[in-house]
Amino acid sequence: MRVKGGVVTRRRHKKLLKRASGFYAANSRAFIHAREKVDRALAYEYRDRRRKKRDMRALWIQRINAAARLNGVSYSTFMHGLKKAGIELDRKILSDLAIRDAAAFATLVKQVAPASHASA
Repeated sequence: MRVKGGVVTRRRHKKLLKRASGFYAANSRAFIHAREKVDRALAYEYRDRRRKKRDMRALWIQRINAAARLNGVSYSTFMHGLKKAGIELDRKILSDLAIRDAAAFATLVKQVAPASHASA
């Protein structure tokens, strides 16, 4: 007697359709359409997990630059000064500091200013 795959196929289809719930029109109901949309969604998901890291770094840099310019120094000069002064704070922390504690950030800029001008 041959084995029919009805149960396995239904289970596989239900699993995929569950992932597609919330998609527009037939994309959430018809297996053929749902499969394409789920595959595409997974590809975007994978890509954007990496892209998120890039986007966040760019945002941190913009925030640091804005805060540094308010204190009369450019981003590149500020970062160069940090490196020269041996202050090892990453951009995420610097950005957070710029937003939440402007006074501390200003103090940091004052500490870094002599180091950045020493090489110039």
